[in-house]
Amino acid sequence: MDPISQRLLARHPQRIDLSLERMRALCAALGNPQDRLPPVVHVAGTNGKGSTVALIRAIAEAAGLRVHAYTSPHLVRFNERIRLAGSLISDDYLNDVLDRIEAVSGEATVFESTTAAAFLAMSETPADLAIIEVGLGGLLDATNVIDRPLLSVITPVDLDHAEFLGDKIEGVAAEKAGILKAGARGVIARQSEAVMAVIERRAGEVHSPLTVMGVDFDAWAERGGLVYQDQERFLDLPAPALSGPHQFDNAGVAVAAALELDLPEAAIAAGLSAVRWPARMQRLTAGPYAEKAQAADAELWLDGGHNPHAGRAMARTLAERQARAPRPLALIVAMLANKDAGGFFEALKGVDAQVFTVGFDGAAADPAALAGVAQGRGFGAMAAGSVDEALDRALALGAGRVVICGSLYLAGEVLGASRETYPA
Repeated sequence: MDPISQRLLARHPQRIDLSLERMRALCAALGNPQDRLPPVVHVAGTNGKGSTVALIRAIAEAAGLRVHAYTSPHLVRFNERIRLAGSLISDDYLNDVLDRIEAVSGEATVFESTTAAAFLAMSETPADLAIIEVGLGGLLDATNVIDRPLLSVITPVDLDHAEFLGDKIEGVAAEKAGILKAGARGVIARQSEAVMAVIERRAGEVHSPLTVMGVDFDAWAERGGLVYQDQERFLDLPAPALSGPHQFDNAGVAVAAALELDLPEAAIAAGLSAVRWPARMQRLTAGPYAEKAQAADAELWLDGGHNPHAGRAMARTLAERQARAPRPLALIVAMLANKDAGGFFEALKGVDAQVFTVGFDGAAADPAALAGVAQGRGFGAMAAGSVDEALDRALALGAGRVVICGSLYLAGEVLGASRETYPA
């Protein structure tokens, strides 16, 4: 664990308690930095939030804007969460900001304190745009003290974090739709009818105009690129530099947001080509795991998706890749104990793969129990003591394509061990 994370966990409650009272009090004690940010794009959703933030940021930076970004969780270093005008926050500045927050933070949770740190640092650093990712939910998330965003974006909504958001899709949608604000346009990804009904109701209540994928605009893959169409334009654009067919949907939402921000087509094209976002179907090419795979003439991939919706996206990506270049496939899977492992493996049922389950440092599911869940969904599955052991077993059985998946926490451990650096 990096020193900043150790500091935060030692000094702040580690609970998740969705409420805005403590956060509003903390921000007030700091002089309400959330009200002194550059124009804000606020992003909520179940899956695709981080990719969509990365896409919008890449486009805005290609247009010459100085862009702040706040995302979570981090993979290797806490500093990844806070990007100031294009660069990750420095250790010295982050520690200084945390000192000031801890002087007034009271019982603020880790996420509330880190969100306040992001707002304070962003308010003190000149920039043209701030892109803020919701941590969990939306309505009661600590980031939702932002009362006047320029734009609200809602990526695909599905079930996740049931212990906090409930197991009804309408309830989850209501939490996500809570970021919609009066006068701020909402750019909405393709959604189910049930989710869209909730979003439309909230938008009507707060008078937030909507731009909806599949209604007001659409985007799709064609001839190796991305086609974007709305009521005013038809754009032929490069494919996003992120793997998987689901990234074309994320890119479509990002393009719609960029057009609402009046960013030029040339910057949109450049940003789609330049975007980087680790642990989202990322090909690993450096470090001991990648070297071991390369020695066996195998590909090694990393994906942090951890719920049924992410499982379906990964299944589509693997089906497309296997159709183009078939190879024996293995999945190395770890998940948090509170995740829907059955739903995740159910989403992958059409994938012909051997499964190896592992743990990681934290509240991980027991690998043997996780293997049992995979077996119950029709997979050949066995538990392994580590990623290294699982990879050895997969390669010994002839796997030519291996995907390490199921958790961003596992992805962070793998990236750290692999000497893969987070894009600065």
